[in-house]
Amino acid sequence: MLASTADRERAVDVLRAGFSEGRLQADELEKRVARAYQARTVGELTLIVADLPQGPAPVQQFGPPPQGYVPRTFRPMPAPPTNGKAVGALVCGVLTTMTMGLTGIPAVILGHTARTEIQRTGEGGEGFAMAGIILGWLSIAGWAAFMLLMVLLAA
Repeated sequence: MLASTADRERAVDVLRAGFSEGRLQADELEKRVARAYQARTVGELTLIVADLPQGPAPVQQFGPPPQGYVPRTFRPMPAPPTNGKAVGALVCGVLTTMTMGLTGIPAVILGHTARTEIQRTGEGGEGFAMAGIILGWLSIAGWAAFMLLMVLLAA
């Protein structure tokens, strides 16, 4: 790629900074500055300053950024994925009314397992897991009360 005047000036600035830091002698600085102004390509400029610290490289941007563009650094963090067992616990907890309580025990087991995994991995779904646990325990307690009532009525 052909070098622009700005590229040459940037290389000369790097050379002068190297001289001021004591990395180059005065005669070497003069030779390199002359070579920098005669360089035709960016590759030649790179070779002239290759042994010097150059600081942050300029960002080359091709055209203006799109309308509404926000750099990735300033965007909010993406939400963590939801734990599948937490979703399963919620589904089993909701289904306890349709299955007459048969999915209550799986809801409790899946809910507790999901909460353990969520704490370990940082996934989302804590609310789903808690809802599944609560609905599962309510179903189990309802069935236990129903069975106790049947035993008392039979006795």
